[in-house]
Amino acid sequence: MAESTPSTANAPDWMAPHSLLRISVVVALLTIVLKTLAWWLTGSVGLLSDALESFVNLAGAVFALTMVTIAKRPADTDHPYGHHKAEYFSAGFEGILVIGASLAIAWAALARLWNPQPLEQLGWGLALSVVSSALNGLLAVAMLRSARQHRSMALEGDARHLLTDVWTSAGVVIGLMGAALTGWLRPWP
Repeated sequence: MAESTPSTANAPDWMAPHSLLRISVVVALLTIVLKTLAWWLTGSVGLLSDALESFVNLAGAVFALTMVTIAKRPADTDHPYGHHKAEYFSAGFEGILVIGASLAIAWAALARLWNPQPLEQLGWGLALSVVSSALNGLLAVAMLRSARQHRSMALEGDARHLLTDVWTSAGVVIGLMGAALTGWLRPWP
């Protein structure tokens, strides 16, 4: 439940769950643009899947923001103990999104393995991917810190989802660098 505790009383306003989730929506929109541009420049299906994952990040952030908003509602006759359990829906939704995105990414990657295409302007594509991953990583660290302070399941779920995205993006970047260094477009010579 997102609540104010003595450890959160001195936290800056931008570290509150609502603020960080709004920032998460903005960062998701920015990473969609950056990663889509990276894919467009390179033609890499890895960067395309990374861009598509950013849409999943946006959906997760919007859903988490909605659940945190609902969780803050006071108790009423239908919910005499409050609405704080709404945050659990957000954490579950984030997990479903990660599983769905990973299946879609695996499908696209396997298709490209059998039909490889040359990569264009790889340097720019990698740079854009690294910048967007750095944004996600910095935001995720701030969100995890705030999630602990505010005891927010929704914020923690969104942060862990972003960290997963950072790691998968790192895998894409490493794979593309390997392809660039070796000239291999398939995992076998």
